[in-house]
Amino acid sequence: MAGNRGVVYVEPGKVEVRHIDFPELKDPSGRKANHGVILRVVSTNICGSDQHMVRGRTTAPAGLVLGHEITGEVVEVGADVTTLQKGDLVSVPFNVACGRCPMCKAQNTGVCLTVNTARPGGAYGYVDMGGWIGGQAEYVMVPYADFNLLKFPDRDQAMAKIRDLTCLSDILPTGYHGAVTAGVGPGTVVYVAGAGPVGMAAAASARLLGAAVTIVGDVNKARLAHARAVGFETVDLSEDASLGEQIAAIVAVPEVDCSIDCVGFEARGHGHSGSQLEAPATVLNSLMEITKVAGRVGIPGLYVTDDPGGVDAAAKQGSLSVRLGLGWAKSHSFFTGQTPVMKYNQQLMQAILWDRINIAEVVNVNVISLDDAPQGYAAFDSGVSKKFVIDPHGLIQRAA
Repeated sequence: MAGNRGVVYVEPGKVEVRHIDFPELKDPSGRKANHGVILRVVSTNICGSDQHMVRGRTTAPAGLVLGHEITGEVVEVGADVTTLQKGDLVSVPFNVACGRCPMCKAQNTGVCLTVNTARPGGAYGYVDMGGWIGGQAEYVMVPYADFNLLKFPDRDQAMAKIRDLTCLSDILPTGYHGAVTAGVGPGTVVYVAGAGPVGMAAAASARLLGAAVTIVGDVNKARLAHARAVGFETVDLSEDASLGEQIAAIVAVPEVDCSIDCVGFEARGHGHSGSQLEAPATVLNSLMEITKVAGRVGIPGLYVTDDPGGVDAAAKQGSLSVRLGLGWAKSHSFFTGQTPVMKYNQQLMQAILWDRINIAEVVNVNVISLDDAPQGYAAFDSGVSKKFVIDPHGLIQRAA
């Protein structure tokens, strides 16, 4: 049997690459999973959601194998799998979903009712999401494979586009979901809060959906510089000018048609002094201020039910000082929750294969080895404008 190594959460601020068990066709309770497959991991990405755990901002236990953004090659097929075979190259939605429950049948795969005994919804390598082993590893098991996996139609074509296709497991559908639920369409003016990878994916998605102008806001000057370099307008939230004033300088009015929160609960305040201080409700409140009456706010940014590092007792329980009265008065619509990746990944795959979206360039994909994963985590946490993609077997480098 082949060996296996994976990225393991050790303690706040520390991950290590360790030898881990080779995956078996079993679910977290130990029951046989003949509906699953084992993948040799081709690419697996470091996500901002992983960083929340590594910073100690969740209840993630030590020893958790990380990684929910996975692309792989099928190397073992369960007896009940009918649509896949060894050698197939596939994208893995980060949602673990059974395909049988009412939520899955309605395409709400982010809240599958059967894959997690604690709450609706499952994910690989994530706290409170069902105990499924993460995919920042050499090999990983994927359950309900016929339902969950997106098979690429041509292996050579896929490997030529692998730097883009690796974004299909989470980041691109998540950004796209944020844009769709915010009501982005042809000719719209869009504001994206956050110039990290999810924010950039949302901006790219807004462009794909026909937005007239997409404005990206952040306090990180390096990330804003990258956003400008790939064609977006920007506002610098470390400056003392208000968000509305900076938007008006671009589009002549201090409001937008649609807004997308790609920051989440570790948000920082605005202005020279505020940008260094955590203010978990500041993004949501600012979006209500600048989104037009009866507009929509898409919220793919992560908010948690338990935050050990919260700024106060309320924040530690996920309770934030949101100005709901303002949103109510302006008849805003809010859309939250995990992205149902399968709702979008087929179409987004085609957009990539037919050069309709250059997502690897927009999020600045940077390929690293599995051994370099800890350094990738540290660099990402420092705020660099890169999306780190782990190449456990060197397949991406060889394809290049």
